[in-house]
Parts: sequence; structure tokens; C-alpha cells
Amino acid sequence: MTDETSAQPTKAEQIADALRAAIQHGDYGPGDRLPGENALAEQHGVATLTARRALGILRTEGLIETKKGAGARVVSFTPIRRRGIQRLAREQWGSGKTVWAADDSRAPDVDQITVVEAAAAPQHIEAVLSCSTVCVRRRRYLVDGRPVMLAESYLPQDLVEGTPIAQADTGPGGIYARLADLGHGPTRFREEVRVRTPSTDEASRLSIPADRAVIKVARTAFDATGRPVEINEMTMDSTAYVLDYEFDA
Repeated sequence: MTDETSAQPTKAEQIADALRAAIQHGDYGPGDRLPGENALAEQHGVATLTARRALGILRTEGLIETKKGAGARVVSFTPIRRRGIQRLAREQWGSGKTVWAADDSRAPDVDQITVVEAAAAPQHIEAVLSCSTVCVRRRRYLVDGRPVMLAESYLPQDLVEGTPIAQADTGPGGIYARLADLGHGPTRFREEVRVRTPSTDEASRLSIPADRAVIKVARTAFDATGRPVEINEMTMDSTAYVLDYEFDA
């Protein structure tokens, strides 16, 4: 009896499987150029459009990048190992380091940053922070010249007004160190992780295909009294990250 739920892979998927295996085997290394659409079509006896779809599958997966006039090349970017526990430790930001320093040796560049004060809080933010007016910090992070994450931090306006948190450069240790200066340093964090396809704006700002998944991390920081003092909503290119959580049993 045939299982009708087990569909056979399409020709494009078969070509993508073969190329993926070749990359994983080391036949094509980082930065190496793959055969072009015409060469793949001739090699596999398919239409050029089918070969193009095969390359599109690998691009969506983040294995290759394509540029006009340069063809398709194996991505040379090493994914960021995001150490979710270590990066939020007080000894990290409390000593003036950025949370990124816990991930790896590559310091990110922030090429886009805006700070908006006295903004109306979105309904879901107001429900958690219990305030209708917030300071919003929006950033885009690049590693090795590649956009990897968008972040939006929401903080109670009455708490951060007139402080370095409302400025583009918050100083050593970032937002959490400045909250500690105000007597509201985080003592507990909560992160929610989801995966979805990006919005048109997110895909554009991250320079990723519209059908590549993004990782959505919503982190809430609480002070010693249990008050939520920041919500940071992050949108990450799923192919640029490995989420690493290590903790004692």
C-alpha cells in the first residue's frame, strides 16, 4: 500500500540535496563558486528555471549567497553562538562589557539606531510594563558586515527620562548597567522564543529572502522588586545564529 503522504522530492529539491551534500562533504568550501544555472540544468537534464529553484532553496537555507554577475557562492559566515545564559549574567554587563562579549570574539556594529521618547506603548508592551508611555530604542546589528539582528527595547518613560538610556550611546555595560545606576538593575530575565517568516520590512533590513525564517526573541528584564523594567524584542536571521543554553541541573 502506497503512503500518499510521502511525496517524492521535486527535481529542484533533488539538485539542492546533491549540492547540499557536496557542501557538507567539503567539495565546495566557504567562498567557493557553485555551478551556474545553465551548467546545473545541463548536468541534471532539467530546465534552467528548475536549476534556479534549486539554488533558491540553498539560499533560503543560508548555505549560499547570490549576487548579480558573481553567481552563487558558499557562504563563508560563521554563525554566532548566542550563549543565552552567560550573556545576561550581572558579571557581564556589570563589569562594563556588552552582552555580545559572551557570544564570541566578533564585536557587532550598530549601523542604525533611533531613540524615541514619550512614545505610546503598544498594547502588549503596556500590559507588561504597566505604563502607557515608553522610551523606544531601535537598533540594527551587523557582524562581519552582515545584518544579523534587529532589536527594539521598550522602557518606562518615567524611569529613564533624562538618563543616558534615552541617548544613542548608553555607555559601558549598556542599558542594564544604566538601569543598575538608577537602582533598577535586572535580577531576573524571561525570554520567549518563536520562529516565523519575516515581514517585508524585516526581510529588507536583514537582507534576507522573504521565505527565510527569523527567530523572534522577546526578553523581559525584572528588577529586585519584580518590576518589569525593559522589554527587548529581537528579530534574528535564523541562519546567522546558534542558540546555546547551558546551565546546571
